[in-house]
Amino acid sequence: MGAAGTHGIRGGDGVLVVGSTSVDLTAFARRLPGPGETVLGEAFTSVLGGKGANQAVAAARAGAPTRLVACVGDDPFAGVVESGLRDAGVDLSHLHRLAGATGVAHIRVDAAGENDIVVVQNANAALEPAHVDAALDDDGGRSGALLVQLESPLATVAHAVRRGREAGLVVVLDPAPAQPLDDGLWAHVDVVTPNETEAAMLTGVRVDDAAGAEAAARWFLARGVGAAVVTLAGEGALVVDASGARRLAPFRVDAVDTTAAGDAFAGALAAALAAGATLDAAARRAAASGALAVTRRGASPSIPTAAEVDALVARG
Repeated sequence: MGAAGTHGIRGGDGVLVVGSTSVDLTAFARRLPGPGETVLGEAFTSVLGGKGANQAVAAARAGAPTRLVACVGDDPFAGVVESGLRDAGVDLSHLHRLAGATGVAHIRVDAAGENDIVVVQNANAALEPAHVDAALDDDGGRSGALLVQLESPLATVAHAVRRGREAGLVVVLDPAPAQPLDDGLWAHVDVVTPNETEAAMLTGVRVDDAAGAEAAARWFLARGVGAAVVTLAGEGALVVDASGARRLAPFRVDAVDTTAAGDAFAGALAAALAAGATLDAAARRAAASGALAVTRRGASPSIPTAAEVDALVARG
């Protein structure tokens, strides 16, 4: 499978991201509390987050001209989102300010780098198909890939996927947080990037080894997806398309915080595909981006640059 997936690219090397934004309020502690328990934390951060924003930052830091279609509120948190995106080089021409609250995520991280997250959508719930249409109409051939996730209203996600396909973009879907989608939508997706848990939830296939991951990947292909890249945490990733299945070896790193590792992967993958890389080459760069992200605390602050990914890929 080449960069264009199952259809031709319209020509641009940019990435159009449709998704969520939030301010991530993250508490770090030696261990996470049980029900009704209080533990003392070690650190606290308040930074840009949300899957759409994180993936836009990842694509931009990977070197792709990147635009984000998203909504924020009119509260002080909106400024945190805007400044974080602007600092990463993301085009904000389709970031919409609405009355009300900006999205918020409450994250807790333990000493092993594992996390749990509660997301409150707020302004993200107001992202509409019309916002997607305006961005695509304004694209002017700049974008080669469309990247979406499932933290936005599903009707808007489905509309973006179909419009992206009609526009000739490589459509990349990160199905997180996992939730059921209309079966007819899969045929409009070029690349789907679930982790093991998401793959199992969406397909009903038990994914606890490479064979399970391949079976889940083939569930997506049977429904018309061009390729599935199943991420396997510290065990690398599995790439499956019409030409077969290939296992990508992991990059060995010391995990500090796994928040946004999947976002770093998806954004880097879309950037590489938009630039014309093959699926395997793009997945290799994406895996390196995800690996580097877990070595740092926070969501968007942990996402690496293209130069950092180059160095890790070169080391192998």
